[in-house]
Amino acid sequence: MLKAFDAKTALRLARDTLQNEADAINALNARLEDDDSVVQAISLLLNCTGRVVVSGIGKSGHIGRKIAATLASTGTPALFVHPAEAAHGDLGMVTRDDAFIAISYSGESSELMTILPVVKRMGSKVIAMTGKPGSSLATIADVHLNVAVAKEACPMNLAPTTSTTVTLALGDALAVALLDLRGFKEEDFARSHPGGALGRRLLTHVKDVMRSGDAVPKVRADVKLTEALLEITQKGMGMTAIVDADDKPLGVFTDGDLRRMIEKVQDFTQVVIGDVMHANPRSISPEKMAVDAVAVMEQYRINQMLVTDADGKLVGALHIHDLTRAKVI
Repeated sequence: MLKAFDAKTALRLARDTLQNEADAINALNARLEDDDSVVQAISLLLNCTGRVVVSGIGKSGHIGRKIAATLASTGTPALFVHPAEAAHGDLGMVTRDDAFIAISYSGESSELMTILPVVKRMGSKVIAMTGKPGSSLATIADVHLNVAVAKEACPMNLAPTTSTTVTLALGDALAVALLDLRGFKEEDFARSHPGGALGRRLLTHVKDVMRSGDAVPKVRADVKLTEALLEITQKGMGMTAIVDADDKPLGVFTDGDLRRMIEKVQDFTQVVIGDVMHANPRSISPEKMAVDAVAVMEQYRINQMLVTDADGKLVGALHIHDLTRAKVI
C-alpha cells in the first residue's frame, strides 16, 4: 500500500542512503591499508597481454559493464561478457592471454561458477570481486578483492545498493591506477572519445575548420576601401585580409574598423585600404590545434584570424563562429 508522502522522511532516507554508501567506501579504503590484494590485481591487469574480460549477472552484471567501459576508455582494453551467454558460446571471446574479472557479492553465482573452471583451464588469470572471502568464487580466483559491506542501504537489507556502489568504486580505483601506470594522457582519452567534447577539442586542427579557397576574403593593398567592403560583404566574415603579390598577409580590415572610421572620414570612395588596414595581423598554422586558435583569439580579443602556411602565404581564415559550430568551444 502506498504511504502518504512525507518530505522530511523522504529526505532522511535519501541522506541515510548516501551516508551508508559513503561509510562503506571509507571502510573499504581503510581496509585496503592492510590488504595487498588490490596491488596484486593492479599488477595482474597491468601485465595482462590480452584484454580484461569482466563478467557478472544481475546488478553485478550492470556494475561489470560500467567497469569494463571505464577500463576501455582509459587505456586498458576490456569487454563485458554475460556469464549465461558465455556458457553457450560467448566464452570463445576469452583467450589464455586475457585477465578475467568475475563479480558476485555472494561469490556463489552458478552462472559464473559454471564457466570459471573453463576459464582457469584456458590459462586466464581470474580476479574475483565478492563480499564473501570464503566463497567458491573467492577460492577459485587468483586474486580476491573483498567488497563486503556492513549492510545494504535498502531498509530491508536486501536490494544490492551499498554493495554495488562499493564494487563500482573499487573498479574505478583499479582503472585510475592503471591509467596512471600506463602514462595515459588527455590526447589518449580524446582518441577513445572522438565524439565527446574533449575529443573535439584535442583532435580538431585548424585546417579542419578553417575557410579556404574562394571563401577567404582578401584584397590587394592598393584597392579602394569600397572594393574591400564589397569583399567583406560577399565573404561574410566581418573582415578581409590585405595581401601582397605573393599572397602574404600585410594586414586586416574589419567591420569594427569601418565603424570607427565613420566619424573621421567623409568620402570613403577615395580611401585606399592599405592606408587604413591593421598591419601585422595575427595568424596561425593550419597544422595547429583548433584550441590554440581559440586561446589566441581570447588573449587578443579578436573574432577572426588568418591562417598561413610555412612560407607565410595566406591559405585560410577562421571566425570564432567556425570554432563554435565545430564545438571546439
